[in-house]
Amino acid sequence: MDNSDFSVEILSKNLFLNRQQVHRKLTALTGQSAQLFIRTIRLQKAKKMLETTDKSIAAIAFDTGFKEVAYFSTAFAKTFGHPPFFLRK
Repeated sequence: MDNSDFSVEILSKNLFLNRQQVHRKLTALTGQSAQLFIRTIRLQKAKKMLETTDKSIAAIAFDTGFKEVAYFSTAFAKTFGHPPFFLRK
């Protein structure tokens, strides 16, 4: 998941399914699109890292596959209801 270029297409190839099949299966199982599912997994990993390591927020964003720290912070806040720095108190 640390590969920022990881996409639904790569996931599909690794699962030996086409993109539409992966999308349908993930939507049926999780209620999320394939792209949103990948982002959610990255954000859950980032949350755990914020709670258990002393790495900077920027380093964690890059380690979990986000190319931009601002986008990471926005997505984190939208998913968890607070920005990532709240876990650093």
